[in-house]
Amino acid sequence: MKPSRNHHISHQFPALLGLIALLFPIFSPNLFSPLGRASPFAFSEWNAPKPRHATLLKEALQHHTTPRQQFELWYSLPDQGWKPCVDSASVPSLPEKSTGYLQVFLDGGLNQQRMGICDAVAVAKILNATLVIPHLEVNPVWQDSSSFVEIFDVDHFIHKIKDEVSVVKELPIDYSWSSREYYATGIRATRIKTAPVHASADWYLENVLPVLLRYGIAAIAPFSHRLAFDHLPKDIQQLRCRVNFEALAFVPHIRALGDNIVSRLRDPGTSSEDTSDLHDRLNDPAEQGSGKYVVLHLRFDKDMAAHSACDFGGGRAEKLALAKSRQVLWQGRVLNSQFTDENLRSQGRCPLTPEEIALLLAALGFSNNTRLYLASHKVYGGEARILSLRKLFPRMEDKKSLTSMDERAKLEGRASLSAAVDYYVSMKSDIFISASAGNMHNALLGHRAYKNLKTIRPNMALLGQLFLNRTMEWPEFRRAVIDGHKNRQGQVRVRKEKQSIYTYPVPDCMCQAKAIT
Repeated sequence: MKPSRNHHISHQFPALLGLIALLFPIFSPNLFSPLGRASPFAFSEWNAPKPRHATLLKEALQHHTTPRQQFELWYSLPDQGWKPCVDSASVPSLPEKSTGYLQVFLDGGLNQQRMGICDAVAVAKILNATLVIPHLEVNPVWQDSSSFVEIFDVDHFIHKIKDEVSVVKELPIDYSWSSREYYATGIRATRIKTAPVHASADWYLENVLPVLLRYGIAAIAPFSHRLAFDHLPKDIQQLRCRVNFEALAFVPHIRALGDNIVSRLRDPGTSSEDTSDLHDRLNDPAEQGSGKYVVLHLRFDKDMAAHSACDFGGGRAEKLALAKSRQVLWQGRVLNSQFTDENLRSQGRCPLTPEEIALLLAALGFSNNTRLYLASHKVYGGEARILSLRKLFPRMEDKKSLTSMDERAKLEGRASLSAAVDYYVSMKSDIFISASAGNMHNALLGHRAYKNLKTIRPNMALLGQLFLNRTMEWPEFRRAVIDGHKNRQGQVRVRKEKQSIYTYPVPDCMCQAKAIT
């Protein structure tokens, strides 16, 4: 029996809908792009969330700080009685004979790899081994294949530690077989893949040294976080700090671009001629100021937002999108997801949104004339998410606003190089603040403590409780913020057991300065 016309159409209809679904993103790409400029749709997760603290935001826009408050805010840290003490003059010289070549393979982002490099040097010292320049794995999130020599000044690195650890750029021909590809294709006797997290020096002497002595080479993968922070000789601890704070310098083009950005932040008259309207904008009389700037590290990407399991005010579509990410990335195994948003916020376990970090900065005394440099890769929700931040701080800048496309050409598609520029600019800033804890926050907290530079650590538990109070008015909010951050602006903190030496360099890598009598 021949099918009827209506029956034929009913079978074609689902296929037609499927074809439309496939072609729709092609003809309307902005709908599916997180940073798209198209108008938001009702069912899109990228809708601009309404301000969650509209009353505070309105009052913050009307508030003005006094000159005295500005002076106290921007005043440099006084001498706290600690100074770096990682001079290599008194350390033992290189051993007469190396035990073999040590290779390490480092995953993670720039700052996690940075700490791994420091640990690799320390392990090489413990084993009396020759270190091969560490191999940096391709970052699975940013898909960045940048190598050590593309990020760090390798000659400077080798020179700064030459009296303590022998380093080679590549293996000699007899060991050229020991490569990433070689270890990926089977079980190899020269690979150590069982190094425990925060392993002791004795573990390396018992498990890695025999491999070095037998084969002349040992490759450790994975290696991140594979050396303990406690119960190590003083010279090993100081060597780790010397590598981190002195030997790891960025390549010249990173430093040059960073210096250009710093110059344009401090003196708006010095701008890039190739950057659209930058010169006129920064030469405006209203742009002239004290020459000081603050760096805000705003880590608010989708993965972090999803892992926090917090509600960020984006509505049902955003909640569903973040829940889906949790399922895909962590198979739903996220501890925070068993708690309510209120519980998480009251414990300070939710990252600050751009709106909340803007209110924090304003309460601390930063005015709308502040030069604010935004160190961030991508913000979940795009430009719409940072509207409140930009409204409070209209002079907010980033790499794109301060440099030309030609100047940024070498950073294209290289998240690690981009992060390196942000790190460099952050180290040159008068004040640094991060919206959430993480590797960059921890790395800069330690590096700036080593240099006695002002770094504001948000009191997450306090802020979480303040933002839960929907009736609090600006004067009360501001007083609570100021009181809760008096001792969180770069004051020396002594490292406790199990804490990172790279985040808390006192007392392992800094000595109390003798008082002058």
